[in-house]
Amino acid sequence: MKRASGVLLPVFSLPSKYGIGCFSKEAYKFIDQLKEAGQSYWQILPLGPTGYGDSPYQSFSTYAGNPYFIDLKTLIKEGLLTKKECKVYDFGEQADSIDYEKIYNSRFKVLKKAFERFEKDEAYDNFIKENAYWLDDYSLYMAIKDSKGGISWNEWEEALKNREEAALENAREELAEEIDFYKFQQYEFDKQWSQLHAYANEQGIQIVGDIPIYVAFDGADTWASPELFQFDEENNPVAVAGCPPDDFSATGQLWGNPLYNWEYHKKTEYDWWIKRIRHCLKLYDVVRIDHFRGFDEYYSIPYGNKTAVDGTWMPGPGMDLFRTIEEKLGKLNIIAEDLGFLTESVLQMLSDSGFPGMKVIQFAFDPNGGSAYLPHNYPENSVVYTGTHDNDTTRGWYHSTDKATRDFAKEYMNAQRLDEDDLAWDFIRLAMSSKANLCVTPMQDLLNLDGKARINVPSTLGGNWTWRMEKGQFDEETVKRLKRMTWLYERLPREVEKKIK
Repeated sequence: MKRASGVLLPVFSLPSKYGIGCFSKEAYKFIDQLKEAGQSYWQILPLGPTGYGDSPYQSFSTYAGNPYFIDLKTLIKEGLLTKKECKVYDFGEQADSIDYEKIYNSRFKVLKKAFERFEKDEAYDNFIKENAYWLDDYSLYMAIKDSKGGISWNEWEEALKNREEAALENAREELAEEIDFYKFQQYEFDKQWSQLHAYANEQGIQIVGDIPIYVAFDGADTWASPELFQFDEENNPVAVAGCPPDDFSATGQLWGNPLYNWEYHKKTEYDWWIKRIRHCLKLYDVVRIDHFRGFDEYYSIPYGNKTAVDGTWMPGPGMDLFRTIEEKLGKLNIIAEDLGFLTESVLQMLSDSGFPGMKVIQFAFDPNGGSAYLPHNYPENSVVYTGTHDNDTTRGWYHSTDKATRDFAKEYMNAQRLDEDDLAWDFIRLAMSSKANLCVTPMQDLLNLDGKARINVPSTLGGNWTWRMEKGQFDEETVKRLKRMTWLYERLPREVEKKIK
């Protein structure tokens, strides 16, 4: 990975019309601005369809795309919708946040109108055939789920829960139209995203996608392939994922995701993982793998426990998985999310993989010194962030952290004081000037926003994943400033650098 920089902005945070960011003209404009600013990467969050809690890390499918991201204006241009039809619905037009309840209650209704006018063609048929290995199960799953008021598959009657063929065939017949509706959504998502992705690449921008290590229990993956997971004979989880107690949480984090049956995966030569990664490589240019530590050891919590206190560390597949992936798919552009407490075996796995790890500026300023997140300790083969989607904004963090941490940061940066109007940019400069080959800055920090613009507070439900950039916030002055700093620390693409020189 050459020396470069990029911006972290979820698709849902774009300032598009109809209540949520999507694959709209604003997305294309954002790519143009990234190019103008001399950036090489746009990092996004997982693109999957979200459910209760709205987290992109708890999706109904590891393969499917979020129908909220389908641009309605494009469907209007294609004659599948009218402006009048879209105006009928309340999408929650607050410019700086998303109202997911309003989106949920309106988006599918308007997409249904587009579906009713849609005429299948060769391109659609080819998409259905090429993606049948996941699309058939996903569409059937969602159609059944809708017919039962949204309850999870483990609450369905035994015949459907356990995928008895007669029950499945009956559901396919009864729910045929709804199944086709879900396939239509995925076709439109894929078509629009593929066009946007291609445009980004044409402008010299690579997409960094995000792949959660785990899948949601309430999803098509677990229902369609229970053998992949640690389930009992009745397809109930034996244990679930999480994190042990630490300084931030006395009871740990109980994520609740099903754990993988790694013995089964190994027997199949990790076939499901090969398919999953291959699919990601179609969507993205670089893949950030969340919770990389979990491939070395994972924290197993008995199913039914109310906290993560009584979990146990269990061995994961280690390098065997990544060697197999490389044998099947070749050398991959992967970023390893290696944050948190790392054992020697995790560090060895990271080294053996050759994947760049992550460094976060906000984690650097331990008043006792010696933090691996201090910029002078970074290896070149790493990716530095001022913060991630799970952190407060840099401005918010600075004002909420303790005085000793703030004082140490100022001493490290040789600053008697940090200007409030420029605060985040001082930390951006620190990240940009580091030896890390790639520097990625969250958009909120480029805009020097406070904690109200935070994307997510881990282990909390409600109020997350809602921040949106307002139209015009990423203005020409900010673009020019980002380009200058990118040039100053030699992160510009070569063709842009040549033009400047």
